[in-house]
Amino acid sequence: MIKQLTVLMGGLVLEAIGVVLLSKGLKTLGTPDHYTVPDLLRFAGRAVSSAPILIGVAFEAGFFGCLLYLMSRASISFIWPLTSMGPVLTTAAAYFILREPVSALRWAGVLLMVIGALVITYTEKVQRQTSPPSSVSIIDQSK
Repeated sequence: MIKQLTVLMGGLVLEAIGVVLLSKGLKTLGTPDHYTVPDLLRFAGRAVSSAPILIGVAFEAGFFGCLLYLMSRASISFIWPLTSMGPVLTTAAAYFILREPVSALRWAGVLLMVIGALVITYTEKVQRQTSPPSSVSIIDQSK
């Protein structure tokens, strides 16, 4: 479980950095002058050639790779809820790196996410300790 949590935390850090870079890149681009097809295509061209956006997408891809690895190794009911820790890291990154204001009420919501993730981690540990080993095989080896 420690290895899975380590991969998850690494992936969530990649996600937080990716989101911060995407936000920074998009804010640098601003908005299109007009919402016509040619203006939107020019805007998209600037977006796909923006270093922060491209690096942000690469970090997001790294997160997705970590998530795919975890889903192949662990219970989805354990892994998926723990991805809710992503907004915790992203909120902290937005506050410390982008200098975005974060209200006390929003921090309280972040704390609730942390508590929820801790409960999920605890229940996985308890479930592993109390579950008898399964002797049922879904593969018929008699053939």
